[in-house]
Amino acid sequence: MSRTHRHGPTGGKRNRHISVRAVRRQQPDLHKLSRALIELAMEQAAAEAAAKAQAERTQTDTPEAADG
Repeated sequence: MSRTHRHGPTGGKRNRHISVRAVRRQQPDLHKLSRALIELAMEQAAAEAAAKAQAERTQTDTPEAADG
């Protein structure tokens, strides 16, 4: 790193302002919307499967809790 370029306490990362602008269209982009919907459904299914696996692992790890 050169002497002239020094980072402050944030490690050189600047707070950046991000803006998003909507683009009005006559017809919605159904291809983009369908890909987003499929991705959300896949993430939800993965989260549910992980939760189910965790619950099953918890039940099989502690058999004495189930007995009494």
